Amino acid sequence: MVGLQWGDEAKGKVVDLLTEQNDIVVRYQGGANAGHTVVTDGKKYKLSLIPSGIFNPKVQCVIASGVVIDPAFLITEIKTLRSQGVEIGKNLLISDRAHLIFPWHKEEDRLMDAIASKESIGTTMRGIGPCYRDKVGRSLAIRLGDMYRSDFKQRLSEVAKAKDHLLGMMTDTDWEPMDDEEIHTTYAEYAKELAEHVGDTTAFLLDAADANQRILFEAAQGSLLDIDHGTFPYVTSSNSSGVGVSSGSGVPGCHISKVVGIIKAYTTRVGGGPFPTELDNETGQKIRDRGNEYGTVTKRPRRCGWFDAVAVRYTARLSGVSKLSIMLLDVLSTFRELKICTAYSLNGKTIRDFPAHVDDLRQVTPVYETLPGWTEEISDVRSLDRLPQNARNYVRRLSELVGKPFGLISVGPDRVQTIDCGLME
Repeated sequence: MVGLQWGDEAKGKVVDLLTEQNDIVVRYQGGANAGHTVVTDGKKYKLSLIPSGIFNPKVQCVIASGVVIDPAFLITEIKTLRSQGVEIGKNLLISDRAHLIFPWHKEEDRLMDAIASKESIGTTMRGIGPCYRDKVGRSLAIRLGDMYRSDFKQRLSEVAKAKDHLLGMMTDTDWEPMDDEEIHTTYAEYAKELAEHVGDTTAFLLDAADANQRILFEAAQGSLLDIDHGTFPYVTSSNSSGVGVSSGSGVPGCHISKVVGIIKAYTTRVGGGPFPTELDNETGQKIRDRGNEYGTVTKRPRRCGWFDAVAVRYTARLSGVSKLSIMLLDVLSTFRELKICTAYSLNGKTIRDFPAHVDDLRQVTPVYETLPGWTEEISDVRSLDRLPQNARNYVRRLSELVGKPFGLISVGPDRVQTIDCGLME
């Protein structure tokens, strides 16, 4: 289950819908910078780290090794869901290989943002990037399983001292060293609270795959934010496209039989970076207001624009998509005309491949195809043949341009506001 744009494609709803057809739901990358919203029976739940399958107690939820974990945030999320009546016990398994976010990661995020002289890359200031940076750097990284080892206190103290030295060089003011004793005491308590959930998720998932259990992998963010294949450097710190499933979970690609690509019927983006179809006008504001386009985690208003078929065709191919789920189609009701970007114009040439460099993406002019819209509200529609003809034409045109069949259409946030067109067939 992969978002094919810049995130916020309503992946949580689709995961929730498909949970009953699966035995296991897995988050395999990202951290508390993700925000998934699930609406069930009119009740809204907000998730960041916990997989969207948690609402079905018969399903095993897994936070795999590719995720970076802020234990305080995770514990709060667990407690909040429990207070809402959601059962969380052995049905949540967390990888002991997952890397931990510490106070110094958030300080590094803050200091780096303060000294950055260019356009913001859109960090949520939650320490995600610095934690991934330490993971790759290795020498200053601490994993979840390390909290249960006898040398944890010594290890934490060594890393804290190194971080004090590094962070002190990043600021003009006097740097007050962190209290590693206090941090150790706090994280030792976190370790106790999470102990029942921690284990070897890689072995668990490989055993499940060998036993032909049904596993649903849930991506965070969107494919255009992929660290290797997205609009670098305005990306996230992990492989958020379909290519990240195996590295983030430990499950080889030979076990993956279907890839569902989630797209909005239009395009949104948060933070800096090029956005060829952005509408910084009344039309863009109308989309924002009708779609409630404000971040689940940050509350930041999202940038809005027309659907970009060049970008989505690229990410659909990159992620090996089998079928599309077209979300928030209802937001486009009442628009008399709708535009779809079918190509780019760059330096006088028409191109249909997504540029690798952001400077080229900044220079492109979208080539639009205009389709008639529809005036009817469609949030009560439950079958394809009941959609207005222009809405059906729009959906089919998106599918043609992306080059993948559609299997689901969402016409509202609740799970019942869905038109199933054979998504898993």
